[in-house]
Amino acid sequence: MNGFKDFVLKGNVVDLAVAVVIATAFGKVVEAMVKIIMEIVGKIGGTPDFSNWTPGGLSIGAFLTVLISFLILAAVIYFFVVKPYTGAKARFFPDEPDAETVDPNTELLKEIRDSLRARPGL
Repeated sequence: MNGFKDFVLKGNVVDLAVAVVIATAFGKVVEAMVKIIMEIVGKIGGTPDFSNWTPGGLSIGAFLTVLISFLILAAVIYFFVVKPYTGAKARFFPDEPDAETVDPNTELLKEIRDSLRARPGL
């Protein structure tokens, strides 16, 4: 039982459960946004449903419908989630300069310091 208790309490099970719940809720929000955009596209150029299109007897229409939905979904996620998140992250949490990146002026000052220390009589 101790192993199970450690797994549940010390592992990332709670974090994972919260992530699944939030992802499920977020998925519903994105689906609703895609539905709205598909309706707008439908009002502009007709309903974007190619399910019955079968050129040469191949069921390409269903694939095109799903592909268009995917592209709209990807656009919604990028423009309404990724881009605002990236902007907010850059604004509120600016990148710290890398510790290994040395300013050329600092390097020059270190060389001058070392040179002055090496001079006799100082």
